[in-house]
Amino acid sequence: MTIASLLIANRGEIAIRIAGAAAELGIRTVAVYAEDDARSLHTRRADKAVALRATGVKAYLDIERLVTIAHAEGCDAIHPGYGFLSENANFARACGDAGLTFVGAPPDLLELYGNKVAARELARRCGVLVPKATGPCPTLDQARDFLASLGPAGGVMVKAVRGGGGRGIRRAFDQAELVTAYERCRSEARAAFGDDDVYVEEVVPDARHIEVQVIGDRAGALAQLGERECSIQRRHQKIMEIAPSPSLSAVTRDAIVAAALTMAGEGGCIGLGTFEFLVPDAATERFLYMETNPRLQVEHTVTEE
Repeated sequence: MTIASLLIANRGEIAIRIAGAAAELGIRTVAVYAEDDARSLHTRRADKAVALRATGVKAYLDIERLVTIAHAEGCDAIHPGYGFLSENANFARACGDAGLTFVGAPPDLLELYGNKVAARELARRCGVLVPKATGPCPTLDQARDFLASLGPAGGVMVKAVRGGGGRGIRRAFDQAELVTAYERCRSEARAAFGDDDVYVEEVVPDARHIEVQVIGDRAGALAQLGERECSIQRRHQKIMEIAPSPSLSAVTRDAIVAAALTMAGEGGCIGLGTFEFLVPDAATERFLYMETNPRLQVEHTVTEE
Protein backbone atom coordinates (compact mmCIF):
# COMPACT_ATOMS: atom_id res chain seq x y z
CA MET A 1 0.00 0.00 0.00
CA THR A 2 1.44 3.34 -1.09
CA ILE A 3 0.17 6.69 0.19
CA ALA A 4 0.77 9.68 -2.07
CA SER A 5 -1.40 12.32 -0.42
CA LEU A 6 -2.58 12.39 3.21
CA LEU A 7 -5.32 14.38 4.92
CA ILE A 8 -4.51 15.08 8.59
CA ALA A 9 -7.79 15.08 10.51
CA ASN A 10 -6.43 16.80 13.60
CA ARG A 11 -4.72 19.94 14.86
CA GLY A 12 -1.88 21.10 17.08
CA GLU A 13 1.17 19.07 18.09
CA ILE A 14 0.12 15.78 16.56
CA ALA A 15 -0.87 17.34 13.22
CA ILE A 16 2.55 19.03 13.06
CA ARG A 17 4.37 15.78 13.79
CA ILE A 18 2.35 13.83 11.22
CA ALA A 19 3.08 16.48 8.60
CA GLY A 20 6.80 16.29 9.38
CA ALA A 21 6.88 12.49 9.20
CA ALA A 22 4.94 12.52 5.93
CA ALA A 23 7.33 15.07 4.44
CA GLU A 24 10.29 12.79 5.25
CA LEU A 25 8.51 10.02 3.32
CA GLY A 26 7.69 12.25 0.36
CA ILE A 27 3.95 12.24 1.09
CA ARG A 28 1.92 15.35 0.30
CA THR A 29 -0.20 16.55 3.23
CA VAL A 30 -3.44 18.47 3.57
CA ALA A 31 -4.27 20.08 6.92
CA VAL A 32 -7.76 21.03 8.06
CA TYR A 33 -8.69 23.73 10.54
CA ALA A 34 -11.66 25.10 12.42
CA GLU A 35 -12.39 28.76 11.78
CA ASP A 36 -10.91 29.71 15.15
CA ASP A 37 -7.74 27.71 14.36
CA ALA A 38 -7.01 29.52 11.10
CA ARG A 39 -3.70 30.91 12.43
CA SER A 40 -2.56 27.70 14.13
CA LEU A 41 0.91 26.42 13.30
CA HIS A 42 -0.27 23.09 11.91
CA THR A 43 -1.93 24.91 8.99
CA ARG A 44 1.50 26.12 7.85
CA ARG A 45 3.34 22.81 8.24
CA ALA A 46 1.25 20.95 5.67
CA ASP A 47 1.42 21.43 1.91
CA LYS A 48 -2.11 22.83 1.92
CA ALA A 49 -4.71 23.80 4.51
CA VAL A 50 -8.49 23.68 4.06
CA ALA A 51 -11.13 25.27 6.30
CA LEU A 52 -13.74 23.08 8.00
CA ARG A 53 -16.42 25.83 8.03
CA ALA A 54 -17.16 25.44 11.74
CA THR A 55 -15.61 26.43 15.07
CA GLY A 56 -14.25 24.51 18.03
CA VAL A 57 -14.02 20.77 18.58
CA LYS A 58 -17.15 19.95 16.57
CA ALA A 59 -15.38 21.03 13.38
CA TYR A 60 -12.95 18.12 13.69
CA LEU A 61 -15.77 15.63 14.31
CA ASP A 62 -17.57 16.22 10.99
CA ILE A 63 -16.96 12.91 9.22
CA GLU A 64 -18.79 13.85 6.04
CA ARG A 65 -16.86 17.10 5.65
CA LEU A 66 -13.49 15.43 6.25
CA VAL A 67 -14.15 12.73 3.66
CA THR A 68 -15.39 15.34 1.17
CA ILE A 69 -12.22 17.41 1.60
CA ALA A 70 -10.03 14.33 1.22
CA HIS A 71 -11.66 13.52 -2.12
CA ALA A 72 -11.63 17.10 -3.34
CA GLU A 73 -7.92 17.43 -2.55
CA GLY A 74 -6.94 14.16 -4.20
CA CYS A 75 -5.95 12.42 -0.95
CA ASP A 76 -5.81 8.64 -0.78
CA ALA A 77 -5.51 8.37 3.02
CA ILE A 78 -6.60 10.06 6.26
CA HIS A 79 -4.58 10.11 9.49
CA PRO A 80 -6.77 10.79 12.56
CA GLY A 81 -3.93 11.49 15.02
CA TYR A 82 -5.18 11.04 18.60
CA GLY A 83 -8.37 12.22 20.25
CA PHE A 84 -11.25 13.47 18.09
CA LEU A 85 -12.15 10.64 15.66
CA SER A 86 -9.08 8.45 16.18
CA GLU A 87 -11.06 5.64 17.87
CA ASN A 88 -14.32 6.17 16.01
CA ALA A 89 -15.23 2.98 14.16
CA ASN A 90 -17.83 4.85 12.08
CA PHE A 91 -15.11 7.21 10.82
CA ALA A 92 -12.79 4.33 9.95
CA ARG A 93 -15.67 2.62 8.16
CA ALA A 94 -16.62 5.80 6.27
CA CYS A 95 -13.03 6.17 5.08
CA GLY A 96 -13.02 2.60 3.78
CA ASP A 97 -16.38 3.02 2.08
CA ALA A 98 -15.02 6.14 0.35
CA GLY A 99 -11.93 4.32 -0.90
CA LEU A 100 -9.62 6.10 1.54
CA THR A 101 -7.01 4.39 3.70
CA PHE A 102 -7.65 5.03 7.41
CA VAL A 103 -4.22 5.23 9.03
CA GLY A 104 -5.08 3.29 12.15
CA ALA A 105 -6.91 0.22 13.38
CA PRO A 106 -9.79 -1.17 11.29
CA PRO A 107 -13.38 -0.71 12.54
CA ASP A 108 -13.71 -4.14 14.15
CA LEU A 109 -10.63 -3.57 16.31
CA LEU A 110 -11.78 -0.09 17.30
CA GLU A 111 -15.10 -1.59 18.39
CA LEU A 112 -13.42 -4.42 20.32
CA TYR A 113 -10.97 -2.29 22.29
CA GLY A 114 -13.42 0.59 22.58
CA ASN A 115 -15.62 -1.67 24.71
CA LYS A 116 -13.78 -2.16 28.02
CA VAL A 117 -15.94 -5.11 29.03
CA ALA A 118 -15.19 -6.94 25.76
CA ALA A 119 -11.48 -6.13 26.15
CA ARG A 120 -11.52 -7.61 29.68
CA GLU A 121 -12.99 -10.80 28.25
CA LEU A 122 -10.20 -10.91 25.68
CA ALA A 123 -7.65 -10.61 28.50
CA ARG A 124 -9.27 -13.53 30.33
CA ARG A 125 -9.12 -15.68 27.19
CA CYS A 126 -5.42 -14.88 26.95
CA GLY A 127 -4.82 -15.90 30.57
CA VAL A 128 -4.19 -12.34 31.76
CA LEU A 129 -5.56 -11.37 35.17
CA VAL A 130 -8.10 -8.53 35.45
CA PRO A 131 -9.47 -6.71 38.52
CA LYS A 132 -12.74 -8.00 39.99
CA ALA A 133 -15.73 -6.33 38.37
CA THR A 134 -19.45 -6.53 37.73
CA GLY A 135 -20.83 -7.44 34.35
CA PRO A 136 -21.82 -4.65 31.97
CA CYS A 137 -24.68 -2.33 32.85
CA PRO A 138 -25.22 -3.28 36.50
CA THR A 139 -28.17 -1.75 38.30
CA LEU A 140 -27.41 0.53 41.21
CA ASP A 141 -28.46 -2.26 43.59
CA GLN A 142 -26.04 -4.66 41.89
CA ALA A 143 -23.27 -2.05 42.16
CA ARG A 144 -24.05 -1.68 45.86
CA ASP A 145 -23.88 -5.44 46.39
CA PHE A 146 -20.53 -5.58 44.59
CA LEU A 147 -19.05 -2.84 46.78
CA ALA A 148 -20.32 -4.60 49.91
CA SER A 149 -18.71 -7.87 48.76
CA LEU A 150 -15.26 -6.22 48.82
CA GLY A 151 -15.40 -5.69 52.60
CA PRO A 152 -15.11 -2.56 54.74
CA ALA A 153 -11.74 -1.54 53.25
CA GLY A 154 -12.83 -2.06 49.64
CA GLY A 155 -13.51 0.59 47.04
CA VAL A 156 -14.76 0.65 43.48
CA MET A 157 -14.26 2.52 40.24
CA VAL A 158 -17.41 3.19 38.25
CA LYS A 159 -16.29 3.21 34.60
CA ALA A 160 -17.94 4.01 31.31
CA VAL A 161 -17.90 0.92 29.09
CA ARG A 162 -16.79 3.11 26.20
CA GLY A 163 -14.88 5.70 28.20
CA GLY A 164 -11.38 7.01 27.75
CA GLY A 165 -9.06 9.92 28.40
CA GLY A 166 -9.87 9.93 32.12
CA ARG A 167 -13.54 10.77 31.45
CA GLY A 168 -16.46 8.67 32.58
CA ILE A 169 -14.68 7.30 35.64
CA ARG A 170 -15.52 7.86 39.32
CA ARG A 171 -14.22 6.35 42.57
CA ALA A 172 -16.33 5.37 45.60
CA PHE A 173 -15.50 3.85 48.99
CA ASP A 174 -18.92 3.84 50.64
CA GLN A 175 -22.54 3.44 49.62
CA ALA A 176 -23.29 7.19 49.61
CA GLU A 177 -20.32 7.92 47.37
CA LEU A 178 -21.34 5.08 45.09
CA VAL A 179 -24.78 6.53 44.40
CA THR A 180 -23.23 9.85 43.35
CA ALA A 181 -20.43 8.21 41.36
CA TYR A 182 -22.85 5.91 39.53
CA GLU A 183 -25.16 8.70 38.39
CA ARG A 184 -22.38 11.16 37.51
CA CYS A 185 -20.41 8.56 35.60
CA ARG A 186 -23.44 7.64 33.51
CA SER A 187 -24.15 11.32 32.84
CA GLU A 188 -20.54 12.02 31.83
CA ALA A 189 -20.45 8.95 29.61
CA ARG A 190 -23.68 9.94 27.90
CA ALA A 191 -22.38 13.45 27.21
CA ALA A 192 -18.86 12.45 26.15
CA PHE A 193 -19.44 9.15 24.33
CA GLY A 194 -23.15 9.03 23.56
CA ASP A 195 -23.47 5.83 25.61
CA ASP A 196 -24.25 5.73 29.35
CA ASP A 197 -23.41 2.05 29.88
CA VAL A 198 -21.07 1.56 32.85
CA TYR A 199 -19.54 -1.26 34.86
CA VAL A 200 -18.05 -1.33 38.35
CA GLU A 201 -14.51 -2.50 39.08
CA GLU A 202 -12.60 -2.96 42.33
CA VAL A 203 -10.06 -0.30 43.29
CA VAL A 204 -6.51 -1.65 43.20
CA PRO A 205 -4.81 0.54 45.83
CA ASP A 206 -1.31 1.97 45.43
CA ALA A 207 -0.81 0.23 42.09
CA ARG A 208 1.80 1.18 39.52
CA HIS A 209 0.34 2.11 36.13
CA ILE A 210 2.35 0.49 33.33
CA GLU A 211 1.59 0.63 29.62
CA VAL A 212 3.19 -1.23 26.73
CA GLN A 213 3.19 0.18 23.20
CA VAL A 214 2.76 -2.42 20.47
CA ILE A 215 2.87 -2.04 16.70
CA GLY A 216 1.39 -4.44 14.16
CA ASP A 217 1.07 -4.69 10.41
CA ARG A 218 -1.66 -6.08 8.18
CA ALA A 219 0.27 -9.33 7.72
CA GLY A 220 -0.02 -10.09 11.43
CA ALA A 221 3.57 -9.24 12.42
CA LEU A 222 3.90 -7.66 15.88
CA ALA A 223 6.63 -5.83 17.77
CA GLN A 224 6.73 -4.21 21.20
CA LEU A 225 8.25 -0.76 21.63
CA GLY A 226 8.85 -1.00 25.37
CA GLU A 227 6.89 0.06 28.41
CA ARG A 228 6.13 3.42 30.00
CA GLU A 229 5.33 4.09 33.64
CA CYS A 230 2.61 6.67 34.26
CA SER A 231 1.84 6.17 37.96
CA ILE A 232 1.94 9.89 38.82
CA GLN A 233 -1.54 11.15 38.00
CA ARG A 234 -4.07 13.73 39.10
CA ARG A 235 -7.78 13.13 38.57
CA HIS A 236 -7.00 10.18 36.31
CA GLN A 237 -4.83 12.37 34.07
CA LYS A 238 -1.18 11.42 33.62
CA ILE A 239 1.29 14.05 34.84
CA MET A 240 4.63 12.30 34.36
CA GLU A 241 5.69 9.36 32.20
CA ILE A 242 9.02 7.53 32.28
CA ALA A 243 10.35 5.01 29.77
CA PRO A 244 11.50 2.47 30.66
CA SER A 245 9.78 2.06 34.04
CA PRO A 246 12.20 2.43 36.96
CA SER A 247 10.05 0.26 39.26
CA LEU A 248 9.75 -3.05 37.40
CA SER A 249 11.95 -6.09 37.80
CA ALA A 250 13.20 -7.70 34.60
CA VAL A 251 10.92 -10.68 35.21
CA THR A 252 7.79 -8.55 35.67
CA ARG A 253 8.68 -6.39 32.68
CA ASP A 254 9.07 -9.43 30.44
CA ALA A 255 5.78 -10.90 31.70
CA ILE A 256 3.82 -7.70 31.07
CA VAL A 257 5.28 -7.27 27.60
CA ALA A 258 4.47 -10.91 26.82
CA ALA A 259 0.87 -10.36 27.97
CA ALA A 260 0.52 -7.30 25.74
CA LEU A 261 1.83 -9.19 22.73
CA THR A 262 -0.42 -12.18 23.43
CA MET A 263 -3.49 -9.95 23.58
CA ALA A 264 -2.39 -8.04 20.48
CA GLY A 265 -2.00 -11.30 18.62
CA GLU A 266 -5.33 -12.72 19.77
CA GLY A 267 -7.41 -9.57 19.34
CA GLY A 268 -5.47 -8.07 16.47
CA CYS A 269 -3.29 -4.98 16.39
CA ILE A 270 -2.83 -2.95 13.23
CA GLY A 271 -0.83 0.22 13.57
CA LEU A 272 -0.07 1.40 17.10
CA GLY A 273 -1.80 0.14 20.23
CA THR A 274 -1.13 0.64 23.92
CA PHE A 275 -1.99 -2.05 26.47
CA GLU A 276 -2.34 -0.74 30.04
CA PHE A 277 -1.76 -2.68 33.26
CA LEU A 278 -1.83 -2.22 37.03
CA VAL A 279 1.00 -3.60 39.18
CA PRO A 280 -0.18 -3.82 42.81
CA ASP A 281 3.25 -4.70 44.20
CA ALA A 282 6.48 -4.17 42.26
CA ALA A 283 8.15 -6.83 44.43
CA THR A 284 5.97 -9.56 42.90
CA GLU A 285 5.22 -10.67 39.36
CA ARG A 286 1.45 -10.13 39.71
CA PHE A 287 -0.18 -7.59 37.39
CA LEU A 288 -3.70 -6.87 36.11
CA TYR A 289 -4.91 -5.79 32.69
CA MET A 290 -6.84 -2.51 32.60
CA GLU A 291 -7.56 -1.34 29.02
CA THR A 292 -6.24 -0.90 25.49
CA ASN A 293 -5.99 2.22 23.35
CA PRO A 294 -5.93 1.11 19.67
CA ARG A 295 -4.31 4.28 18.38
CA LEU A 296 -1.40 6.64 18.58
CA GLN A 297 -1.23 8.18 22.07
CA VAL A 298 -0.19 11.56 23.40
CA GLU A 299 2.68 9.72 25.11
CA HIS A 300 4.23 8.56 21.83
CA THR A 301 6.98 11.14 22.33
CA VAL A 302 8.09 9.43 25.56
CA THR A 303 8.55 6.12 23.77
CA GLU A 304 10.38 7.84 20.89
CA GLU A 305 12.84 9.42 23.32
